[in-house]
Amino acid sequence: MTKIRTDFPYETRHEDLRIPLPDGTRLYARVWRPLTDEPVPALLEYLPYRLTDWTAPRDWQRHPWYAGHGYASVRVDVRGHGNSEGLPGDEYDPVELADGVAVVNWLAEQPWCTGKVGMFGISWGGFNSLQIAALAPEPLKAIVTVCSTDDRYDNDVHYMGGSVLAVDMHAWAATMLAFVCRPPDPQYVGEEWRAMWLKRLEAVEPFLHTWLSHQTRDAYWRHGSVCEDYGAIRAAVLAVGGWHDPYRDTVLRLAEHLPQDRVRGIIGPWSHQYPDRGLPPGPAIGFLQETLRWWDHHLKDVDNDVMAEPLLRSWISDSHLPATVYDELPGRWVTDPAWPSPNVTPVTYAFQGVPVVVDSPQQTGLDAGRFFPFGNDADLPPDQRDEDAHSACFDFPVPEDGGPVEILGRPSVSLALRTAAPTGQVVARLCDIAPDGSSTLVTRGVLNFSARYGRDRAVEAQIGETESFVFELNGIGHAFAPGHRVRLAVSSTYWPWIWPQPDAAGFTLDPAGSALTLPVRRPTEDAVDWEEPEQSEPLGVVFPRTLEEPRPERVVVRDVAKGEWTLEVDPRYGGTRVYPDGLEFTEDAVETYTIDESGPLSARTNSEWTIRLHRPELAWDVTVDTRSEITCDADAFFAVNEVVCKEGGEVVFHRTWEKTIPRTAG
Repeated sequence: MTKIRTDFPYETRHEDLRIPLPDGTRLYARVWRPLTDEPVPALLEYLPYRLTDWTAPRDWQRHPWYAGHGYASVRVDVRGHGNSEGLPGDEYDPVELADGVAVVNWLAEQPWCTGKVGMFGISWGGFNSLQIAALAPEPLKAIVTVCSTDDRYDNDVHYMGGSVLAVDMHAWAATMLAFVCRPPDPQYVGEEWRAMWLKRLEAVEPFLHTWLSHQTRDAYWRHGSVCEDYGAIRAAVLAVGGWHDPYRDTVLRLAEHLPQDRVRGIIGPWSHQYPDRGLPPGPAIGFLQETLRWWDHHLKDVDNDVMAEPLLRSWISDSHLPATVYDELPGRWVTDPAWPSPNVTPVTYAFQGVPVVVDSPQQTGLDAGRFFPFGNDADLPPDQRDEDAHSACFDFPVPEDGGPVEILGRPSVSLALRTAAPTGQVVARLCDIAPDGSSTLVTRGVLNFSARYGRDRAVEAQIGETESFVFELNGIGHAFAPGHRVRLAVSSTYWPWIWPQPDAAGFTLDPAGSALTLPVRRPTEDAVDWEEPEQSEPLGVVFPRTLEEPRPERVVVRDVAKGEWTLEVDPRYGGTRVYPDGLEFTEDAVETYTIDESGPLSARTNSEWTIRLHRPELAWDVTVDTRSEITCDADAFFAVNEVVCKEGGEVVFHRTWEKTIPRTAG
């Protein structure tokens, strides 16, 4: 249970202001400050998600809390978003990052600031905290990066193992198309809102076009990927992730590559959320208190013990039955003094048996769960027995008379495959098989055939020749219980996570040349104490009741006669809410992913969004409707994006983009 704190060392106030950039553009900001005559360090959260509405409830949980502890906590909208001036650009483009550096320097120069600045954020805000830290503005002394990545190509929403991430390449591009088309708010920018909005809309270009046009790890993806040069980061880095978040491997890489006197890592059981919010799966921790220790040491020179903490604090889950949501997972916290850890030893399990043909049905992967779990009821993968039936499975028993097999880190596989086509992919899932036969997904990995020699090139497979395909699975902390079985399940398809390759011929797997390697951690006695989670008072957003039956979060429909499978997803970002300042904000989205048994060229995705912003007292009523679709043939992707914007029911903007993008590695 999260404690709501109302008593702080400092009284606070907040104000909205505009931060000038060198080119004259002004970014909209909200600043919470302690009431003191002494200058204080500044904390910056910088992202495009609209501080006056979309992230406002989350912002009010933490920015006033930091201000109450003696920091100027600042939330800024990226150029071209929310109430900031300028035109929107691509995600993490050079303009966004240069603007961020300018904001850091501006904050340091304010009379109420000591000249020391920290940055924090989750997801986008965590990304650009790392990226701006790599640009090393002098005032930026420390960052807290949550659920973010150091590798924009291979550990983001676009590609996985060199394969197109159909599920989030499409879904997130569609989401951002809807988000970027939202207007400024007349309550905060006045009568100029409409001119600003129309100018923005004319500049919109769907992100999808760019992302699909770069199918290997080229200069586009290297930009903003701090793994290209960890040494550029001079600020102290607290890296935080969750085992149910797709970005958790970044914590391990930062712990490995940054100097130990400037980095600490925390990985809990969480989804794509701040660890204090109490959203499934838990347990939650006193994250704000932990970050306060970080800020106090690095921004106020407080001699506390935050840097005496172990390099990595991780959660290891116990064996548990499969479910799509857990309030709390069973398990424990462990600590490691270095990464790679001296407590972890790679243990290899050789496959047994005769060669097996793996030619998985096209719908294999429908039980993968959500790529970005947010704590909703249908986010996590259900029982994997149906998926296992479509895969080649290799089981390794955990002896009943011994202890659990604990793993921490990234498992890896080496698979001897003979391919029947020049293109394809191989998917490996690590599952925990209980005595009752239920199969719980532990982690997974993917390798596009064309990426087996590196993500920066596309090399076709040699038909009829056996080659070794070596790749890592995503990191995990998990304990396989005695009497359970460790299962490695191998499939040739994984829809809709992975966009299928044009050839559907599968491959032959030779167990004699194949193995699974687990990062086995020896048992240790660890003491990790977290304070109970707490936050500042909530904003007071109201969610009106509705008589409508809510749409299910995830529904799989099988048309038996047509041989067609459709996954329909409601991403559940927020629905309808009313803010204390009178804004009525409504959003509705549905994603569909369809494939049929005829083959991989039947794959198609569709996303439809509606966003309404309404201020009755200003007679302001704006609607944004978007539709996004991807289909394909053997040689190209076909993308259609449509935007319709209305003011008071009248269409003020309507545009449709149709784009053909050649398939190179994808």
